[in-house]
Formats: sequence, structure tokens, C-alpha cells
Amino acid sequence: MATIGATPPRLRFWPVWRRNALVWRKLALPSLLGNIADPLLTLAAFGWGVGSLVGRVDGVPYMLFLASGTVSMSVMIAASFEALYSAFSRMHVQKTWDAILLTPTRLDDVLLGELLWAATKALISGVALVLVVVIIGISRSPMLVFALPLLALTGMVFSALGLIVNALARSYDFFTYYFTLVVTPMTFLSGIYFPLTAMPRWLQALAEVLPLRAAVSLIRPLFFGRWDARAPAHLAILLVYLAGGWLVARWLTRRRFAA
Repeated sequence: MATIGATPPRLRFWPVWRRNALVWRKLALPSLLGNIADPLLTLAAFGWGVGSLVGRVDGVPYMLFLASGTVSMSVMIAASFEALYSAFSRMHVQKTWDAILLTPTRLDDVLLGELLWAATKALISGVALVLVVVIIGISRSPMLVFALPLLALTGMVFSALGLIVNALARSYDFFTYYFTLVVTPMTFLSGIYFPLTAMPRWLQALAEVLPLRAAVSLIRPLFFGRWDARAPAHLAILLVYLAGGWLVARWLTRRRFAA
């Protein structure tokens, strides 16, 4: 409490972030392996399996096409799990948020700390997967360094969206609907496994406004060693989702704690 009380008001989210990081550090390795295991299995099964049948997609090897999308997907999933299951445990089950709120920390500080921590954990998973991609030689483009801030932004976007669902949830079962009705369809509509040109035009139009699609469109070209001409538009989509997600999550969380 003394540490939080001594923290400047604008930085009172920091002890929340640090507390979560210190707890996670005890199980960092198995947690990290768990977050990247599924994307690696996807790369192995689809990249080498389907890739041997498909060959090239959009002028690049299918393995490269798949890997450049899978990194964004892994960040989305890692951020979503942390902002849902872990944050819900701290908020509703363990009552950690209630204990923190006994200090000068405000609810907005707790929520911001949770958002930034979920984004940080997602970024760590994304960076680990990028390193694997570089080590095994799928892509070694120098422009991959520019993917890091974009992965961080992607993690923040899906952390904010996850915290909206967290504020509405009454049990862990509630999150199944989010993954089934939002995360899984978004994965297939964002051009991770195949180009959007294979879908009907109305689905392509819908996909273009999805946050995961915007993230893939920003990050994928960096694996090829080039910029996307529509990068400002995709970046704007992510920023709108981040701002809107944060405002809605803050409003719903305040309403929950005021009830």
C-alpha cells in the first residue's frame, strides 16, 4: 500500500501492472510455452501440410503467408485470455481488485493496469513467435522490427475488447460465447489461412472493418520486407477499436462496481 500511495496519481496503474507481472514471473516459462504452442502447431500442420499442396499464395510461399498472419492471431488470443479468464479471476473470484481499491488506487487505474498487462503478456507471446519464425528461416526481413509496436497495439486493442466482456461476465462460462461468436469467426475472416479474395464480396467488406484483419494487413507486409499502402487506414481502425473498447470497458466496469 505504501508503494501505491507513493506513486504519482497518473502512474497508479503501474503497481497493478507490476503486481500481475510478479505473479506471472513464477510461471513465466510454462505460460509462454502454452501461449505459443498452438500457433506453432498451426504453422507445422497447415504450413508444411497444406503448404505442400498449395505452394504459393499471393506470390509468396504459403508458410510465409500463414506465419505472418498467425503472429497477429497469437497476440489476439493471448490478450483475450488474459483480459478474460485471468482478469475475471482477480476481479470476481480472488477479489484482488477489491483489495487494491482499499488503497488510493482508483478503479480506472486498476482497469488500465490490467489492460496494459494483458497487452504486455500478448506482446511477449508475439515476440517469441516472431523469433521462432526468424530462427527457422521463414522470414528474416529487417522490417520485422517495425512489427513490435504494431503487435503491442494489437494486444492493447484485444485487451480492451476482452475487458468489455469481463465487465459483463457472471462466470467463466460466459467467455465461451465470446470465443465462439467473436474470436473464432474473426480468425477465419481476417485472411490468416487464405486470402480474402476467396470470399464473397460482402464478406470481404465485413472483414475489412475487423480489428484482427487490420492487424494482419499492417503486420503481414513487414514479413515480406515491404510496407502496406493502406497502412494509415488499418492503423486508424485499430486506434478506433482501442479508444472505443477502453471507453466501453471503463463504463461497464464502473457500472458493475457501483451495483
